[in-house]
Amino acid sequence: MNGAMTNKNSARPHDEDDVNPKIDPALNSNTEKEPDEWVSGDDPTTGAQASYLKTLSEECGEPDAFALVLTKAEASKRIDALKSKRNRRGAGNQP
Repeated sequence: MNGAMTNKNSARPHDEDDVNPKIDPALNSNTEKEPDEWVSGDDPTTGAQASYLKTLSEECGEPDAFALVLTKAEASKRIDALKSKRNRRGAGNQP
């Protein structure tokens, strides 16, 4: 060992071969897309989405937000809306 220490917090490398997209995502990254732009958005709701949507709809007192027949994109939008409602309601209850 040569005694040199590396620092995790040192400046990120600028060489393309050294860039890690998990740490340094591109500014114009496509890792987050709107549900309407998903390639699989028209696929049926996943089991995980259905379960989470059911839970959120009950927590928020909006049973009509849950439906068995939705697309992945529709379920995602409903989940986001209910999470937002829950978070707003929860923030108002803070001391």
